[in-house]
Amino acid sequence: MEKGQTHFDILPGTEIEDRGWEDFRDQCRRQMQRSIEDRIKYGFCRMYKPVLDDAPWRAFETMAEYREWCATHLPDYLGFKRAIR
Repeated sequence: MEKGQTHFDILPGTEIEDRGWEDFRDQCRRQMQRSIEDRIKYGFCRMYKPVLDDAPWRAFETMAEYREWCATHLPDYLGFKRAIR
């Protein structure tokens, strides 16, 4: 490999990947030209979380009570279950 050359430069079929990186960098530059308000507005993906979003707030006396509530009420895919050891 010559000086200044990367592995992508010598692998066959990497022109597409290089173009992908260029597109990504262009997108980043465009994003940075937006105002802070627009970056915050468009930078987050809001999605409904069942059970969690159904009440404005919840309070628990202990962390154990909170963990038990999570284990019994929340879907697994939200990631609030205790880790299996």
